[in-house]
Amino acid sequence: MAKKDSEFAIRVKNVTKYFKLYYDKPNTLKERLVNITRNKAENRIVLENINLDIKKGETVALVGTNGSGKSTLLKLMTKIIYPNKGTIVTNGKLTSLLELGAGFHPDFTGRENIYFNASIFGLSKSEIDKRLDDIISFSELDNFIDSPVRTYSSGMYMRLAFSIAINVDADILLVDEILAVGDQHFQEKCFAKLDELKKSDKTIVIVTHDLNAVKKLCTRAVWIYEGKVKMDDEPNKVVEEYLKICQ
Repeated sequence: MAKKDSEFAIRVKNVTKYFKLYYDKPNTLKERLVNITRNKAENRIVLENINLDIKKGETVALVGTNGSGKSTLLKLMTKIIYPNKGTIVTNGKLTSLLELGAGFHPDFTGRENIYFNASIFGLSKSEIDKRLDDIISFSELDNFIDSPVRTYSSGMYMRLAFSIAINVDADILLVDEILAVGDQHFQEKCFAKLDELKKSDKTIVIVTHDLNAVKKLCTRAVWIYEGKVKMDDEPNKVVEEYLKICQ
C-alpha cells in the first residue's frame, strides 16, 4: 500500500544534480573567435538518481566524505539550487543553517539582522518582537547585539544564526556543518536544543562529521558516497560501515 505524501516532511525523487564546468573559457570576443572550436564544457555530476523519503518527526544525518554531495543535497532541499532531473517536495515550514552569514547584512547590527533574517522566514514584526529576548538570550550576544555583524567572529555569526533559526517555529530544520564553528560550550548547547526539537516532533536533517553526535542525536543516517546513497539505516549501523572506509 502506497504511503501518503502527508506522512513525509521531505520527498526526494530520482534527483540528479550536475554543474557545468568550462575549460579554456574565452574572456574576450577575439578569444571567442580564435578558439571557437576549442572551448570545452563538462557536466560534473554531484548527485545521481537520489531517492530519499524523510518522515515528519525524523532526525536524519547525512554523512560522507568531503565532496560526496551531502551539502549539495541539503541545498536542493532548501531550494537554493534546483535539480537537473527529478523532484524534491517539502511539506511544512522550513528553515536552514547552511552558510555563515547567509541572510545577514554586514552593516546591520545583530538586533537589526534578527528582524531582517526572521522576516525572511515569514515572521511578522510583532512575532519577532515576542521572540527577540529569547533569541538574544540563547545567542549569549547581549554585549554585542547592537554592533554591526561585520565585526562578529565566525562563532558569533553561528550563535546568532542558530538562535534565529530555532525561534521561527519551523516544522523542518536543515543544518550544515555550521555547528562545527564556535566553542565547545555553545556547540553542546546547540545539540541540546536540537534534541529538544527532536522530542517535539520537528523534522531535522543535519550534515555533520561528528559521528558521535550522529549516533546520539539522530534516528537515522544516510551515507552519501560519490553522489549516490550507499547506505540508509540506523545511525550505529551506518557509522560502523562508514568508519571501515575511513580507517
